[in-house]
Amino acid sequence: MNDAGRAATVPPLPESLHFIQRDWLSSNNLLCFEGENATLVDSGYVAVVDQTVALVNVGLQQHTRELVPATRGSVRLTRLINTHSHSDHIGGNAAVKRAFNCEILIPATMESMVAAWDEEAMLLGVAGQRAERFTYDGVIAVHSRFEMGGLIWQAFPAPGHDMSALVFYCAEEGLLISGDALWEDGFGILFSAFSDVPTAAADVLAVTRTTLEMISRLDLATVIPGHGPVFGDPEAALARAFGRLDAFTRDPLRLGRNAVKAGFTFNLLDMGRLEAAALPSYLASIPFFRDINRRNYGMSNTDFAAWLLREIIGSRAARVEDGWIIPSGKA
Repeated sequence: MNDAGRAATVPPLPESLHFIQRDWLSSNNLLCFEGENATLVDSGYVAVVDQTVALVNVGLQQHTRELVPATRGSVRLTRLINTHSHSDHIGGNAAVKRAFNCEILIPATMESMVAAWDEEAMLLGVAGQRAERFTYDGVIAVHSRFEMGGLIWQAFPAPGHDMSALVFYCAEEGLLISGDALWEDGFGILFSAFSDVPTAAADVLAVTRTTLEMISRLDLATVIPGHGPVFGDPEAALARAFGRLDAFTRDPLRLGRNAVKAGFTFNLLDMGRLEAAALPSYLASIPFFRDINRRNYGMSNTDFAAWLLREIIGSRAARVEDGWIIPSGKA
């Protein structure tokens, strides 16, 4: 479907919600307005925090202009809420807090790892990703209800892509802030499937199915995802997500291949480019990639890198120019 056809199927968001679509290095952002106060959902990746702050400022200023006839105040960002713990959603937290002096609320399910700043649990260095440490002011409890953008939302657990993830559902408007639990064309990497626990892959696939089934029972009109455009027709998106999950269940090795390709492409967007000759040593230096190869494929570093390079070039996620691997812009 082209962009015009897709847009025609998407119900307009309430006026109190301002959606900011980002590229694949950063999560999307959602500004939710309540009078002169605003809440931001997710803060993006640490490498693009200046852009995040600028985009939030533009949104606040625009809403302030719309409020001028009714008030003399300006709209302030007073709260930041995260959907889950991954670097492209929490990487800008510290910078946003510095810029706007807002409070930060995180899912209660990720509190222990943030409090201890457990970089392995948060998939930072172990996956070749980055985030600035931040302090938080409170938590969003599982199944709790809270107001945001003048609407009532309920937090539902959404384990799978991130075992600590929450999604936020507004029954009145049929809206779901889905994070990376559901995109228009699938869902995020199932990182926890690659632990040393022998049953990990099967368990994570099962819990991901439970999450998708939970979402399918909600009365939805519109989904606001962590990546990609806002979309209507959640039934079609769920069908695609279940189809992808079924394919991973039939062939668990496909799950690992997908994780390596998507994870490396994300890291390449962060790096900007990588010498093709350095790819074998780079993959060997990142535990997430190295361990997937060791457990599932047993290739040499050279063969593993050659396979990955063929895959990302074939899918047009990257190209090679003058000996450098260059990202295309999509993970």
